[in-house]
Amino acid sequence: MTILMTVLGIVVFAVGLMISIAWHELGHLTWAKIFKVRVPQYMVGFGPTLFSRKRGETEYGFKAIPLGGYIRMIGMFPPGEDGRVKARSTSPWRSMIEDARSAAYEELRPGDEKRMFYTRKPWQRVIVMFAGPFMNLVLAFGLFLAAFMGFGVGVTTTVVGQVEDCVISVSDTSHRPTDNPCRSTDPVAPAKAAGLRAGDKFLSFDGRAVHSWSQLSDEIRDHPDRTVTVVVLRDGRQVTLHPHLTTNTVAKTDGDGNPVDGTLKAGFFGFAPASHIQPLGFTGSVSHMADMTRQSVDSLVSLPQRIPDLWNSVFHHAPRKADSPMGVVGAARVGGEVFAMKEPAIDRVVTMVQIVAGFNLSLFLFNMVPLLPLDGGHIAGALWEALRRHAARVFRRPDPGPFDVAKLMPVAYVVAGIFVCFTLLVLVADVINPVKLAS
Repeated sequence: MTILMTVLGIVVFAVGLMISIAWHELGHLTWAKIFKVRVPQYMVGFGPTLFSRKRGETEYGFKAIPLGGYIRMIGMFPPGEDGRVKARSTSPWRSMIEDARSAAYEELRPGDEKRMFYTRKPWQRVIVMFAGPFMNLVLAFGLFLAAFMGFGVGVTTTVVGQVEDCVISVSDTSHRPTDNPCRSTDPVAPAKAAGLRAGDKFLSFDGRAVHSWSQLSDEIRDHPDRTVTVVVLRDGRQVTLHPHLTTNTVAKTDGDGNPVDGTLKAGFFGFAPASHIQPLGFTGSVSHMADMTRQSVDSLVSLPQRIPDLWNSVFHHAPRKADSPMGVVGAARVGGEVFAMKEPAIDRVVTMVQIVAGFNLSLFLFNMVPLLPLDGGHIAGALWEALRRHAARVFRRPDPGPFDVAKLMPVAYVVAGIFVCFTLLVLVADVINPVKLAS
């Protein structure tokens, strides 16, 4: 049954992936047609065509490798300086430029002169190229909204979920058995020594009222090697305890008290907080999505810094970090793992919805990077053209004409090469040392 559910989870993720890609390309296609750019092809996937059908002037179809998609628009790049598509050059860089230019004109038909992409106004080209990533953003927003408002998010409370038996450094935890991690030489945890119990709710800490887990976590960490007074609610009555907090190596946390990369020496009490699922309203959902977006942007910016850890996980068998970059294969494995969990069906479905939503959010952010061959590179080219033409009008200079994005194709090939190498590295890591929901 576990294998069946794992396979089902992978299939569900693959379907979600295909829908996300098709939805992305539909954004490009819709606005290209609105601005009367001729689109010969709309394809989901790469490689050999599995199925296609022509409707009007556009061929719609699916290809064998479901790792992307595209629409083919005629005249993506302007002609050369002499107004023609030049022959191949002996220069490899010039060949790249002219190959790209030739591909943009290979399906040109009589009457298409005014239907080429480069002849649209810069703002129209921006809309066409932005529409694809924007569709992913809309889908991510809708899925996250449904999950947060219809189901909820895990909220860490000020109620004690579990009292720990001993003091163990967070860096040493992974080397201990999960069922009985304590050794006879480990000191007793302050929480256990003070008589804290599962189910106790913190009311005050060292004379200050406790309002949230993040506040309580900060208070504990700021009081190493000190005896403090805490008041908890237990079975309807207030109980006062006097634990002596110790110093321990603990994980760093964010503003909400959630663990992040890194460790530090801080005060240690020795208990795990309980959590519960809490549905969010519209405003709370939007705020939570904004926080997730900021975290995703930070992850994208820090991507180059994660490559050494990724490399070590592949070639030196180092542990794969939970926030390590994942590709489609890794995400599919996680999807299978989600469906195989012994959790209520609704929990598994909601988790899968959030995985697909997160994929769409990442697709939006990644495509907005202003480098070719990404959509953001074409957007940047159109904006630069608009700026040049506006400056020419202000200073009464001749119209500089369309910006030749094709001249950036050598850069696009370099970017594509780096992306392919990174994708292969992630793929190998996802196969031999995958990220797992539970270690």
